[in-house]
Amino acid sequence: MEIVYEDNHIIIANKAPGEIVQGDKTGDTPLLEMVREYIREKYNKPGNVFCGLVHRIDRPVAGLVIFARTSKALTRLNEMLRKGLIHKTYHAIVQGIPSPESGRISGWLTSNQRTNKSYLSATPTEGAKEAILDYRTLRTGDRYSLLEVNLLTGRKHQIRVQLSSIGHPIVGDLKYGARRSCPDGSICLQAHRLQFTHPVSGKEIDVVAPTLTSHPLWQTDPGQ
Repeated sequence: MEIVYEDNHIIIANKAPGEIVQGDKTGDTPLLEMVREYIREKYNKPGNVFCGLVHRIDRPVAGLVIFARTSKALTRLNEMLRKGLIHKTYHAIVQGIPSPESGRISGWLTSNQRTNKSYLSATPTEGAKEAILDYRTLRTGDRYSLLEVNLLTGRKHQIRVQLSSIGHPIVGDLKYGARRSCPDGSICLQAHRLQFTHPVSGKEIDVVAPTLTSHPLWQTDPGQ
């Protein structure tokens, strides 16, 4: 686990692909517990250490996750998240080269809990939620492209299903049309950057994770 930012009220961790953020039926140790143990050891805090989960990212996805060290910060961060005041930028390595090289994808998403999969439609259907994102191509290679993705809405598997819908599934994402999996079971999607106003101090927070061009797969398909 890599801690990329911390103060008295918040901690931002860089999650590795394959880690779970919150406990589930697998019984694997979640990132939430790793951060809690980190706080306990670093600050020599006995007993039950407070660590609040602000948001999650999917297990095969890498990148930045915010945790709250105080209840005040957690309440305010949850409200900021609800109002869209925490800006998240993603990087994705996708199959092929998008044309146009930048654009907006919009539609309506429904989620099937049984299959743990989301479905996109062009028109509203019962239970569907509007999904909008903007993308732009940062680099291209012979087989893959590196995209920057900005979410205007936050829906389950939104980036994964919407990039697949334009014919450019995320590398390794078999669930949404990738040709093959990555050896470690990850997908080439990363929560790359977080920008928000600190919920207590009011200072501007801007945290960036290492770019996906460091991914071993990209080294075999270098940018043009």
